[in-house]
Amino acid sequence: MFNIVLFGAGRIGRVHAANIANHKETCLYSVIDPDQANAEILAQKYQAKIQTTEEVMADPNVHGVLIASATDTHADLIELAARHNKMIFCEKPVHLDLERVRQCLAIVKQFQVPLFVGFNRRYDPQFRRLKNLFHSGKIGKAESLLITSRDPSPPPAEYIRVSGGMFRDMTIHDFDMARFIIGEEPCAIYTQGSNLVDPAIGLAGDIDTAFIVMKFPSGAMVTISNSRRSGYGYDQRLELHGEKGLLTAGNIKENSVEFWGEDGCLSAKPEHFFLQRYHEAYIAEWSHFVDVMAGRATPETTGFDGVQALYLADKALESLLTGKEIKL
Repeated sequence: MFNIVLFGAGRIGRVHAANIANHKETCLYSVIDPDQANAEILAQKYQAKIQTTEEVMADPNVHGVLIASATDTHADLIELAARHNKMIFCEKPVHLDLERVRQCLAIVKQFQVPLFVGFNRRYDPQFRRLKNLFHSGKIGKAESLLITSRDPSPPPAEYIRVSGGMFRDMTIHDFDMARFIIGEEPCAIYTQGSNLVDPAIGLAGDIDTAFIVMKFPSGAMVTISNSRRSGYGYDQRLELHGEKGLLTAGNIKENSVEFWGEDGCLSAKPEHFFLQRYHEAYIAEWSHFVDVMAGRATPETTGFDGVQALYLADKALESLLTGKEIKL
């Protein structure tokens, strides 16, 4: 049984706490959060301890840490855990500054501890099946990939100011998905964006609507369509076109019942948000990390993937600001 410490008892922390507790090989050992009330709620629910960071790092009973705290704490916690020989699961991103990420990963490499970066969409059963079918040769050579990712509603402007902006906060998942599906590193990126959803987002210095086009060495093209608003639910779709056919992964709906009548068909909306849409993905990625801790696997999503996704986010912003295609 692996004892896990959870850093962060907020919305995503609660998801991870349940998955840790529900896995037969892991135990939620303790919880740390600056909001003591949130930490106590989770600790009581799962019979876990409340510890300080110093206590966690010095505790020989702690095998691994799951970092789901504020983004600006990730790199420091990763380094601490590495120095104390704790296995590390960290929500994306490692940090918002690329050089700081590289410094952090150098420490991880020095101490040779496993680090998994939580790009959960790789573990969505639909997306993974699409990738596996493509790599088995089902549609031949990839020609174009369309990634649609639209949130149901925009976050508050206060969040925008600390999130790193749309590309580092939201599109970063799509950059990772493009690399994951195509299996190559892009060689060029071009971006256009607008502030159409909430004027406060524009005043905070960000956009809320974007199109990104990336070209890959094989010639394959990837187009990412992002919006901070989708009045019909959480819109998450992939369409991969190849020389021999098309693979698509559509939205997961709130239910599968359809009503057919004289006026046509009425069906449910897509799942409301990421907690519902990617419920299975969060479970699957934790199961993979347990395999890593047990020595049955090596991390499929590493610090390198975190670096590459953040690098693409930075270059997308450069393209937006310059209006030019950026060679990678």
